[in-house]
Amino acid sequence: MIHDFGIVWSERALLLSGFANTAILSALSAVVALLLGCILTPALMSKHQAVSGAARVFVDGMRCVPFLLLAYIVYYGLPSLGIRFDNWTSGLAALIIYNAAYMAEILRGAWVVQPREPIEAGVAFGFSEIKLFRRIILPPLLLSAGPVLGNQMIQIVKDSAFLTIIAIPELTHAASSIQSRHYVPFAAFITAVFLYWGLCLVIEAGVSSVGRVAEARR
Repeated sequence: MIHDFGIVWSERALLLSGFANTAILSALSAVVALLLGCILTPALMSKHQAVSGAARVFVDGMRCVPFLLLAYIVYYGLPSLGIRFDNWTSGLAALIIYNAAYMAEILRGAWVVQPREPIEAGVAFGFSEIKLFRRIILPPLLLSAGPVLGNQMIQIVKDSAFLTIIAIPELTHAASSIQSRHYVPFAAFITAVFLYWGLCLVIEAGVSSVGRVAEARR
């Protein structure tokens, strides 16, 4: 067993490269998905049925589609329509599109339970809809939804493992490559598990910091 972990250690450059790809993919997709979620949330809450209906169709559609299938569609299906991405860009796009729907739904749920008084005060002061959302509505939404958003970011890290199917050299792909060449499946995959765990602990620490800020504002 020690010998198996020694083999994994000898392949640490490959494993750390996969870890870096996972971290970059997860961070980029989390940031962009959250930004898109912030744009989709007012659409979900819109009083115009056409706008809210279109946003709802997208959000519900993404929430009902398995991520693995979406990754297949982006990488293998879109070229049939003349839209071609390399595997890394396809994986990033799939993560962003998929998780933007979840981010929007999380923020919508937080919006529903927000007190109405600050919003009504903003309207009374003549804030435009965009300024009202950006200055009055969004900051408390992000703080109150922080733990759930953190859980979704952890889900993004886990979803990134599926991208091995389109040959993105992320962490699971690196661990699989090591075990297939040296046949040390336990050592390779348990090392990957601990690296994923470390990445999720970083996210949890960030969420805890946001939680302390939220408590200080109350």
